[in-house]
Amino acid sequence: MSKQIKDKLIERYGCRCFIYLEEVDYRDLQIDHRVPYEVAGDKAELNPDDFMLLCGSANRAKSWSCEHCENWQGDKEPELCLSCYWAYPERHTHVAMRQIRRLDLMWQGETIAEYENLKNDAERAGQSIPDFVKDVLARMIKTG
Repeated sequence: MSKQIKDKLIERYGCRCFIYLEEVDYRDLQIDHRVPYEVAGDKAELNPDDFMLLCGSANRAKSWSCEHCENWQGDKEPELCLSCYWAYPERHTHVAMRQIRRLDLMWQGETIAEYENLKNDAERAGQSIPDFVKDVLARMIKTG
């Protein structure tokens, strides 16, 4: 992929993973097609809007999910990919054709202590961390 596209995306969005929304070192960011190459094929002109920057972990997760998607394996309709979490996590209507809404959260550096407190609270409540976080959020939404 073109270094120019990577630099253009960083100029526009910062040096961050589009999926995890976390700051990532320049060298650790990978350029990825929003719509998988397997589905969309090659375009004559490389448009930065057709790409996103992902950390290695997010890129592997996206690849695995897309490769197991029925759209990838069947009709290969780019429009379906454009409404997927893996293309636009901020406005998705499905995850690889499954009716799921997804939110990835990360703690790093100084915020790891907050995660450890959350993990301990979840353990005391007898819940997994994702279930505990969902319950906390649901209570906050109810109380407004």
